[in-house]
Amino acid sequence: MNPVQRGSFLTLHYRLAGPDGADIINTFAEKPATLSLGTGELAPAMEARLIGLEEGTRTTFELPAGEAFGQRNPDLVQRVKRGLLDELGDPDETYHVGDVVQFPTPDGAGSYAGVVREVGDESVLFDFNHPLAGQPVIFEVHVIGVL
Repeated sequence: MNPVQRGSFLTLHYRLAGPDGADIINTFAEKPATLSLGTGELAPAMEARLIGLEEGTRTTFELPAGEAFGQRNPDLVQRVKRGLLDELGDPDETYHVGDVVQFPTPDGAGSYAGVVREVGDESVLFDFNHPLAGQPVIFEVHVIGVL
C-alpha cells in the first residue's frame, strides 16, 4: 500500500464540518475529489493529517479552534465607504447582512471575499476573515487512491 506523502496525488472522499457538526463540504454522496497534496487545495493543517495514511483508510480528525483556518483577526473587519464600493462594482448594488462580496486584489489578478456584517448610509462593514477562522472543525476522510 502507498502511504500519503508530500506531493502525493490523491483520490479521496472528505467531509468538512463546522463546530455545529453541519457539513460545509461533503463528497461522500458524489464523485470523489482528486487533489495534489501541497498545492493549497486543502488547508495545511488538514493536509498534515493526511500524511502517512494508507489507501483504504477512513478516519475522522477534530481540529481545534483556529488550527484549520487561523484565528479571527479583528483587523480584518473593516468599513468600506459607499463611494469606493460604487467605484469597484455596481453603483446600484444593495447590500444585506450576510452577503458575500468579491473584491479585486490591488494588482487586479485575483479576488478576495468579505461578508457584510452591517449596512450603513455612508459605509458597509465587511468581515474579511475566513468564515471558519477561530472555530474548531471536523475533517473526515476516506483515502481511495494514492499516486
